[in-house]
Amino acid sequence: MKTQASALTDDFDDPLLTIEEDEEAHEEDLWFLPGPFEEEPDDLPAGPRAEPPDSAVIEDWAKAEGVHAARLARVAGRLGALDDRLLRGPEGWRHRLALIEAADLSWFAGDRVSSDRLALWMSMRLSGSQDDPNALTRIGWAVRRLTGGPGPEIDLAAFLDRRDPKNIEGSAERFEDRAGGWLDVMAAAAELHPITRACMGFHLWGLAGLGQHGDRVEAAVTAARIAASECRGAAFAPVAMGGAGGLRAGGPPTDRLIRWLDGMEAGFLTAMRHLDDIETWATRAEDEISALSGRTPPSLCTALTEWPLVSAPMAETLTGASRAAVQRNLNWMEKRGLIREVTGEGRYRMWRAAS
Repeated sequence: MKTQASALTDDFDDPLLTIEEDEEAHEEDLWFLPGPFEEEPDDLPAGPRAEPPDSAVIEDWAKAEGVHAARLARVAGRLGALDDRLLRGPEGWRHRLALIEAADLSWFAGDRVSSDRLALWMSMRLSGSQDDPNALTRIGWAVRRLTGGPGPEIDLAAFLDRRDPKNIEGSAERFEDRAGGWLDVMAAAAELHPITRACMGFHLWGLAGLGQHGDRVEAAVTAARIAASECRGAAFAPVAMGGAGGLRAGGPPTDRLIRWLDGMEAGFLTAMRHLDDIETWATRAEDEISALSGRTPPSLCTALTEWPLVSAPMAETLTGASRAAVQRNLNWMEKRGLIREVTGEGRYRMWRAAS
């Protein structure tokens, strides 16, 4: 029989026993480690996938449209009345409203282009030393796009005149990507009313990265065209003519849409008032000049109908008459109370229809 000492000696001589005991003691010391990982069965039911952000945005605007459905219907009726009025009226009415809307948009954007400076720039490309050429070009673009042509949803790059930015490598591709994302959202919201879609598109403009070049003027003009996309007489819906409140950002879609509707309704009323005044004036002017001979008087009346303000050089260019004939007829019309000089200056005089 082995003695107790020999038994202890045998235990220490067994290397496997020594290693196992050391490992057990070492593991007991690692109390701070988590326990062994046990896989749990994946028996949870598969839930619906999260909707993409674009769908959530459109859903928010659809809810806003439902909240303001009655107000939207009233504003849409105003747009229909303006559309019918312009469809039956002379082409100059559309141009006149576009000039007024663009000038109002310039103040909203901080360019502050007055109607007389805009008229001179559009008709004769004349500008003063105090005028910002970039601002005049931007607002002149707005007038052209507000008077007609293909809409922004057909070709946004062509609509914005961003066709050939080759001076910056890769800028064309980046713009196409940004424009494509915005157009995809607008196309996905096709079930919304054009007025609602216009408001949504205006407020998503900056988020889509489209606001680096023309910022708010481009966004507002694009929205104005989208709102009137189903019209035949009105090329745009006035969004600034009644004040810039409808263009103010902030708040959820429900708040933004009601401000948009309020501003657009005020714009429609302002536009209709302008058309009432100019139609009354045109009827009166036609009666007054009926006794005159020549083509200059009726050509001047057409120019004064189409342009809110007219100078003698402008009238000469627009009518094709001589400076003497233009000045003589302008003096005659002023004496008859048909037009009124608005500058009060001896030079660079501007006239408008006296309503």
